[in-house]
Amino acid sequence: MVDVIVVGGGHAGCEAALAVSRRGLETVLCTIDPSWMASMPCNPSIGGPAKGIIVREIDALGGQMGRTADRTALQFKMLNTAKGPGVRSLRVQSDKIAYRLDMQRQCRQQPHLQIVAGIVVGVLTDGRRASGVRLQDGAEIRSRAVILTTGTYMASLVMVSKDVVEQGPDRQPTTKDLSADLCRLGFTLMRLKTGTPPRIRTASIDFSAAEIQPGTDDRHCFSYLTTDILPLDRQVPCHLIYTNAQTHQIIRDNLGKSSMYSGVVHGVGPRYCPSIEDKIVRFADKPRHQIFLEPESLSLDTTYVQGFSTSMPHDVQLAMLHTLPGFSDCQVARYSYAIEYDAFDPLQMRPSLETKLVDGLFSAGQINGTSGYEEAAGQGLMAGINAANKLLGLAPLVLRRDEAYIGVMIDDLVTKGTREPYRMLTSRAEYRLLLRHDNADQRLTEYGRQARLIDDARYAAFRTKMEKLDGYQAQLRDIHLPAAAVGGYLAGLGYQDDPAVGSYHAYELVRRPQVTVQGLNAFDGLDVPEGLADDLDIRIKYEGYIAKAQREAARLRQLERQRLPQDVDYQTLDQLSLEARQKLNKVHPATLGQASRISGVDPSDIMTLAVWLKQSAR
Repeated sequence: MVDVIVVGGGHAGCEAALAVSRRGLETVLCTIDPSWMASMPCNPSIGGPAKGIIVREIDALGGQMGRTADRTALQFKMLNTAKGPGVRSLRVQSDKIAYRLDMQRQCRQQPHLQIVAGIVVGVLTDGRRASGVRLQDGAEIRSRAVILTTGTYMASLVMVSKDVVEQGPDRQPTTKDLSADLCRLGFTLMRLKTGTPPRIRTASIDFSAAEIQPGTDDRHCFSYLTTDILPLDRQVPCHLIYTNAQTHQIIRDNLGKSSMYSGVVHGVGPRYCPSIEDKIVRFADKPRHQIFLEPESLSLDTTYVQGFSTSMPHDVQLAMLHTLPGFSDCQVARYSYAIEYDAFDPLQMRPSLETKLVDGLFSAGQINGTSGYEEAAGQGLMAGINAANKLLGLAPLVLRRDEAYIGVMIDDLVTKGTREPYRMLTSRAEYRLLLRHDNADQRLTEYGRQARLIDDARYAAFRTKMEKLDGYQAQLRDIHLPAAAVGGYLAGLGYQDDPAVGSYHAYELVRRPQVTVQGLNAFDGLDVPEGLADDLDIRIKYEGYIAKAQREAARLRQLERQRLPQDVDYQTLDQLSLEARQKLNKVHPATLGQASRISGVDPSDIMTLAVWLKQSAR
């Protein structure tokens, strides 16, 4: 008997297993092949728009992904630097082999964590409580809680044109037995689809025909613990090319040979990461599409062709590739394929990621209908924290929508559900100015500390940083700089000198476009460290907008404080609309705030529920 069993060794599984075992609970991680734990079967990168902020949040909570991504990066690139701080996000090009080995090392050396090789075919239950798992060889492992992180391995099918093979990513085995067992327990499953582009021998590509895409010349990283960052001159560049009319014509001529368009695929694919043939059909007016060429590993002679996912036959894929700039003599190391798999309807989960049907059974990652390593890792961490909290008799940790992108993602899943692979986007967050790359530690470190995933030294360093930030901000409020001293600096930024002004208030200067704390460091003995100076710039320049967003979030929290009973039959509340009764019974929201975000539940229904809650309280 152990405390928790984690099923699956992908990004969700590794975070979940580490989170539980770091609490001192005995944990078993069951995975098909331990040597493939934390693999990157698709793009060799971590982060990107919104996703990079999720990685920062994972790190702030005490998770592992950010630390491993920093240590194994080939390139660091900060995205959207010309835009506001609410959409800036870090992306690293990863060494997929080094990343996998580093994460495996973290798991193997972690006390209280045992790794078991095997295929899980069933969840054991004691009544309606999870009590362990059954393996394909008939062995059983008993536990007090189970976390399912099966990724794309449940009843998975790999498809190339009309050829269909029962197989998981990277030619790993799959099983239909776990799907059948979950259906036996009463769960509703859905079929989803994703895919991966071809890999090309790097030496066979003429990169002179491509635009070089270097990293960012700045000290950006994911983890607040990282001190050694790969310098720009040692980073490996990516490259950019485009499809052309010849590429598009070959695709149109062979559209019926694609798994997508020949009727082979039944699952729903990701809207925001379509196959190249889907792009040609959906965006027929576009003369070209971006293709990024990304190195996979220093130990591999392969390049990942980002944006060229397809399920065409191999000969058609080769013809398509030969039309790309620099690809006339390319050699394919691995052809593209589509993959279809089983996933949960996420409306069957609570905000804690515990399932509603089976007590003590949690789920995280692509089994919940999401796509992406970062979304999976964020859920895995939360499932691990909450499984441990449940066994330790503590309340679940549920992050609010104004606290974390992880909170937005989980709330979307358990409140709205999804019928396609869910991808985190900045547009999904109402309070993205509050959910920034720079302030993840300020939002979430206290939660990581409560979950005992942030140690004393790290917490002390965080408290010291916050004291310094507040101190420097107060110092800027008190400083007035002589106009004669800063006039040249302001003129260099395009500001005309006002002879009537004898001095400038430093705080008000920072509010101006282009004026920075770093730029004012040379005056009046002000000496703010570079990292803190950037934080102060955002604090001061966006102070009014941030305060407005915080007021709006506070109004939302009033609804979140009003908890709804979980045993109510909403069909009995005749004052509600018929659609609201049906939707509320399906979701069973935990709070009035969650109820307000359900499609089909109108403001009038929320007012009715609020009145009903008050009457019930009396």
